[in-house]
Amino acid sequence: MVVGILKVSMIIPGNSSLKGKRKVVKSLLGRLTSKFNLAAAEVDDNDLWQRAGVGLALVGNDRRFVNSAMDKVLDFVERTADAEIVDSQSEIINIF
Repeated sequence: MVVGILKVSMIIPGNSSLKGKRKVVKSLLGRLTSKFNLAAAEVDDNDLWQRAGVGLALVGNDRRFVNSAMDKVLDFVERTADAEIVDSQSEIINIF
């Protein structure tokens, strides 16, 4: 079993409330989970209006597949989110 973990830190420019942030993040998480069949949650910067940290987890049986899927997820976030990515960290764990 291979587990891929991805953390994406984003800035939401022009946002002025937690309600606006919640709308952007919730929309992004919904699109990610339906398109890529992964687990996703807001994991960082919960009380900041213009920053969001999103954690994503993918599970598969092939390291190349998980790595490719994580690249596609990151590209999808860059293209579709109403936020700009400032940092991303990923890790792939093999569990035997």
